[in-house]
Amino acid sequence: MAYLLYSLVFLTIVSGTILYLLRARWLPQFQETVAQLQDRFPRAGGLYSRLPGSNTFAGDMEAGLSSSTFDLSGNIHGNDSRGGLDDAAKREILKIMKRRRVQFDEARRMYMEQRFSANGIGADGRPKDPKFVSFS
Repeated sequence: MAYLLYSLVFLTIVSGTILYLLRARWLPQFQETVAQLQDRFPRAGGLYSRLPGSNTFAGDMEAGLSSSTFDLSGNIHGNDSRGGLDDAAKREILKIMKRRRVQFDEARRMYMEQRFSANGIGADGRPKDPKFVSFS
């Protein structure tokens, strides 16, 4: 019986070590799969729902992508013929709203800071390039 217990403990330690050492390969796929499952099966009473099928300003407003500082009602009442907000940005902002449980304005700010950082722009709006020269 002790042999079986020691074998099980040894196998668990070896498996855990292998998973830890190879986490760079399997962890991103695992996180993506979990995120897809969470999107597919939202918790009861979740704060936000999926985007409507149509790509219009009215659909964006119904999805919660509007606020007093980012008002889409002018676009809706003005019969704006454009297709609404950018789909990729909407998905990212809704993910931020859902995961971090923040309102639209805060999620939009976080999204823009991520975009600025990815493009080499600091939080203050100035480039992070060390060769940048500004005359003010």
